Amino acid sequence: MTDPNAALAIALFSELLTADQLIRNRLSKVLPKGMEISHFSVLNQLGRIADERTPAQLAKSFHVTRGAMTNTLNKLEWAGYIHIRPDWDDARRKMVAISPAGRQARDAALAAISPMISELVSELGDEKVRAVLPILRELRLKLEDS
Repeated sequence: MTDPNAALAIALFSELLTADQLIRNRLSKVLPKGMEISHFSVLNQLGRIADERTPAQLAKSFHVTRGAMTNTLNKLEWAGYIHIRPDWDDARRKMVAISPAGRQARDAALAAISPMISELVSELGDEKVRAVLPILRELRLKLEDS
């Protein structure tokens, strides 16, 4: 390794990847039965924006393929958590909205994961979390741009 920043970069990404895996494991254990992280993520976004989105828009916002998003949306529709309808202006497109059952599932998931997240933040301390958020945000934006 001739680049002096290589070891630092590898350490950073190793920590991020390990933390991601540990967070996903913990979330999977506390989410309501049958709900996957991808399901919660889509329901949470649809619940926050309170507006319809196309499957392509959702795929882009989650940085996944359209096929992967279609798979997730099919599972959510089957569970009754979302409604998918044709776009009235362009029948080739579909529009996705959260259903009342989806809102309830999202709320149940939030209630299940909130204690775990709050405990982690409390253990780390508010100051550390506030300090690292801008750095993580900047890293995410740089990765999105590339």
